[in-house]
Amino acid sequence: MNNEVPVAPWYRQPWFWFLTIAPLSAITFSMCMLVVASNMKDTMVTDDYSKEGRGINLEIARDQAAKEMGLTADMAFEDRSLILKVNAEQGPLDAPYLILTLFHPTLAQNDRTIQFRNDGNGLYSGTMLQDIDGRWYYELRGPENHWRLKGEAWLPAEGNIHMTSKGAAKG
Repeated sequence: MNNEVPVAPWYRQPWFWFLTIAPLSAITFSMCMLVVASNMKDTMVTDDYSKEGRGINLEIARDQAAKEMGLTADMAFEDRSLILKVNAEQGPLDAPYLILTLFHPTLAQNDRTIQFRNDGNGLYSGTMLQDIDGRWYYELRGPENHWRLKGEAWLPAEGNIHMTSKGAAKG
């Protein structure tokens, strides 16, 4: 009687796979992360934190100036055209132009700046060069940069976006 059991080849041994699956997974994951890290560009939110810190008081003063003026704005989308109606406590705002900056929450290269021209009686019009979609932060500023309206909105909006010195509310 022969008690020799035939030995299966190495690739059919369960213990071989049990012991090598963790190192192989680690190597595969490391290679994937290396490829992702080498292809993605590092973007900094800001590169001069001390300058940003000193500018906070100026930004607060701009927000306060908008609140004191009683500024409100309604923005409507018509394809890539934007219509902006801006009012102050004294009546319609009469500035030669306004600047709207749209900040993408994660990708700085997607930030956009739109200049609005005065059409009279507090109405301003502007045009976007590209379509936008998703969540955006906005800042609406005057030509002298003494005030700003800021907030967050989902764009493009089906209705008007109401801007106040406290942020945006869909109306």
